[in-house]
Amino acid sequence: MHHSFKLLLLLGILIAQKAISQDFIPAYDRFSGKEPSYIHLEDGSKIEGTLEDLDRRKGLIQEITIKDANGKKIKLKPEQIKSMYLMPSGFSKLSTNMDVGTKVKKWDAQYIDSEIIKKGYAYFEKAKVVIKKDQEMLLMQLLNPGFNSKIKVFHDPFAAETMRVGVGGFTMAGGDDKSYYVQVGDFPAKKLKKKEYEDEIKVMYSSCPSLVKKIGEKLRWAEFSQHVYEFTFECQ
Repeated sequence: MHHSFKLLLLLGILIAQKAISQDFIPAYDRFSGKEPSYIHLEDGSKIEGTLEDLDRRKGLIQEITIKDANGKKIKLKPEQIKSMYLMPSGFSKLSTNMDVGTKVKKWDAQYIDSEIIKKGYAYFEKAKVVIKKDQEMLLMQLLNPGFNSKIKVFHDPFAAETMRVGVGGFTMAGGDDKSYYVQVGDFPAKKLKKKEYEDEIKVMYSSCPSLVKKIGEKLRWAEFSQHVYEFTFECQ
């Protein structure tokens, strides 16, 4: 077999394996000021425009400034926003575009626009989150927009990532985050740390004993996204 053909065949197998695995969308912290942003407000209205500014405090969004089609700048507080789609800046957009289409085989969230997500957008929604002992309504990036009907997994802006890449004008959170904010059903989202996962699987997947058994036999934090996907679609 010709060497280059063998290489292509191997590459094809690797791509096929990647397409089969279900993964979270990467967490981003920088967004494009050129591509359109889509904001859905609590009053039912929508704003489409370009991102002018994104103010944060300790990773949490404090204020967003959008420039609409007429050039008017609109300042928004998180409490005014129900959900939003923001395009990651620079290289991060390219890396997402290459694989986000393969990451979602099924789509169970009718209220999230899958076509916008497949273009590489990050999706944020309002969520009740437990911060220390208090509950706060925060705008959080949802990392599993395609399979979130039972468990929602949000980016932890305070997470200690094992890898952090910075190139030019963007920074992308690493793939093996040490913690996420996880919302099971209608309960508030709580921080889930890597070291706590083993203790939490019986609670998180309580309605699917077979999955609890399977995960317990070979616990891998790196497969957390696959576990959530299986719980969503394969445990009826």
